[in-house]
Amino acid sequence: MAEQQAATKVENKKKAFMIVGAVVAAGLLIGYVYNSYRKTHITTDDAFIEGNIHTVSARVGGSVKTVLVADNQQVKRGDLLVELDPADYRSKAEASRANLELQRATLRFAESERKRAKALYDENVNSADRFDKAVSAHEIALAQVKLAEEQLRQAELNLGYTRITAPAGGYITRKSVQTGNQIKDGQPLMAVVDLDNLYVIANYKETEMERIQPGQPVRIRVDAYPGKSFTGKVDSIMAGTGVSFSLFPAENATGNYVKVVQRIPVKIVLDPDADKDHLLRVGMSVVPTVLAK
Repeated sequence: MAEQQAATKVENKKKAFMIVGAVVAAGLLIGYVYNSYRKTHITTDDAFIEGNIHTVSARVGGSVKTVLVADNQQVKRGDLLVELDPADYRSKAEASRANLELQRATLRFAESERKRAKALYDENVNSADRFDKAVSAHEIALAQVKLAEEQLRQAELNLGYTRITAPAGGYITRKSVQTGNQIKDGQPLMAVVDLDNLYVIANYKETEMERIQPGQPVRIRVDAYPGKSFTGKVDSIMAGTGVSFSLFPAENATGNYVKVVQRIPVKIVLDPDADKDHLLRVGMSVVPTVLAK
């Protein structure tokens, strides 16, 4: 009986050792696989969608006559967004055009007077002083014509600026203008977000940068769409850490130093047609995974 119990204990110990060994082996295998995965799949959750945001501003001041777009509306490059009342600018353009005609008439008269003075001077009938005055009058008239032409060009430009168009294709956002508003030149009216050229800015640890190179494929998961992934590739790596370009860069003036792992922004561009349904929006949180070799 004692021998049977001893044999059972030995058998149980063997099983226990085998179970522990299997668990340790499984742990080592999982650790090896995970470590290998981390070397070839570099992931960060410190990443966001970025894009081109075009601010639409007024080039001239005036009263808003018409607003032709609404919030979140899709527009194309060159589409008319806002129209200002052009009456004042049209009147200034007409006045500049009339002034130009007047200056051209003055120039024609000064040209004829210069020719007449030159002929009389050559015949020794006119004095050199009178001839010089005629030449000066002609030069002044010529300069006034050039000035009037420039004034007319500027007046026509200002008249054209009363029609505010989209600088690029995209979607209207941050619209702050309404019909009847009195706006000033340079005042932001709205923004156009280009959703066709979105990209990701991912902040990777400096200890991971050795394995990240431009051109590597990237798999992107978006918090807003848990079951969907997007593809892209590494476009470029910023020439400095995020802290270096912050408003208040860190400095060690006191001598107390604590080493902190810095993060370097990496630009990731989406593959063509990766977001053909325009599901992504600027500012969304994403989790990109660089597939390093």
